[in-house]
Amino acid sequence: MTEPGPAATARAVAAAGADAYARIVAALIRVTGDWTLAEDCAQDALALACERWPDDGVPANPGGWLMTVARNRAVDVLRRASVERRKLRELATLAAVEPDPAAPAPPGGAELVDDRLRLVFTCCHPALAPDARVALTLRTVCGVPTAGIARAFLVTESTMTRRLTRARTRIASAGIPYRVPTGAALAERLPGVLAVLYLLFTRGYDADGEPAFADEAIRLARLLDRLMPGQPEIAALLALFLLQHSRRDARRDGAGNLLTLDRQDRRRWDHAAIAEGRAILARTPGTGPYALQARIAAVHATAASADATDWSAIATTYDELARIRPSPVIRLNRAVAHGYAYGPAVGLALLAEAGTGGALDGYPPAVAARAELTARVGDRDRAAALFRQAAVEARTEPERRALIGRADELTDPPPNRLP
Repeated sequence: MTEPGPAATARAVAAAGADAYARIVAALIRVTGDWTLAEDCAQDALALACERWPDDGVPANPGGWLMTVARNRAVDVLRRASVERRKLRELATLAAVEPDPAAPAPPGGAELVDDRLRLVFTCCHPALAPDARVALTLRTVCGVPTAGIARAFLVTESTMTRRLTRARTRIASAGIPYRVPTGAALAERLPGVLAVLYLLFTRGYDADGEPAFADEAIRLARLLDRLMPGQPEIAALLALFLLQHSRRDARRDGAGNLLTLDRQDRRRWDHAAIAEGRAILARTPGTGPYALQARIAAVHATAASADATDWSAIATTYDELARIRPSPVIRLNRAVAHGYAYGPAVGLALLAEAGTGGALDGYPPAVAARAELTARVGDRDRAAALFRQAAVEARTEPERRALIGRADELTDPPPNRLP
């Protein structure tokens, strides 16, 4: 036992929880099949650590200590419930000592049996609605309190509790297997799992998002990359997260206002994260959608200034991305990239083409992109009007303020012009 001070103890509990929570929950679900029991016992173990470790000291194996407490708590609950003896026997023999996280990954073709993988794939099952997958992953894999998830989804805690309960019930009633698929089924399911992590990251990276959610998405991407080596889109997604999140501290000014990429102080970017993201890309041969997005992010991250950005490389990569994943948002981003690479008139033409059919009608980023390209053409008044139109439809207050500020810049007399 070590005997750190209160602050160090609190950090030790948080670190142990981040490392062991998913292991504990996943192991207890595998044995008991009871999601609520598993989560409650894991939370009880963390609460007991907060209570005891300041006096007793941090155990030499914090994760093992938490697993033992959670397992014993589950045994007590199940004994009182008089459940079948098989579950009690399995809980009694559940290993309390955690596997060495630095141990080598299983050889290629070996069965993927890590409990945390089972948990992630079950939470991300396509039988669940997308928002339910994200919420269940946050609650069960990441251990985020229900109240925090409710805030992110803009609902009450009781509403989120009911949603999580329905998701767990759906898993049971639909007979969703608690396992990692193999072979062709794995290839079919993995994109859905990665899509959940992408949504989780987005909920943390958005202007009004919970930054901790982005951190959790990065942590889970690292976990998948370690437990499922040789999957290029997992590595590419991790690289994308690192490259995007590297800008988190530079995305706002001192007053809390959002700053576009060209106005950020690049000295405030996390250059260690950029280096790690680039290193991952260098050893990742994939050309899937996440790999292409990561390569675009890498071009931005390595440019010495906004003016030095290689927009032609970005435009070319968006051409390929639009070919394999022709979503309205990707076509929008492609139009912007071409506008910066080959002139605003080209961008506006592609933007009009991307909006054909109304897919981008009223979408604030699309209106803002049209405004920026219009400003570059020279029509400042029309651009300002478009920025104000985008502000009306903006989803968050920080976005609205940024759009209004851009409109005001175009309305004010430009530098070197007499009023």
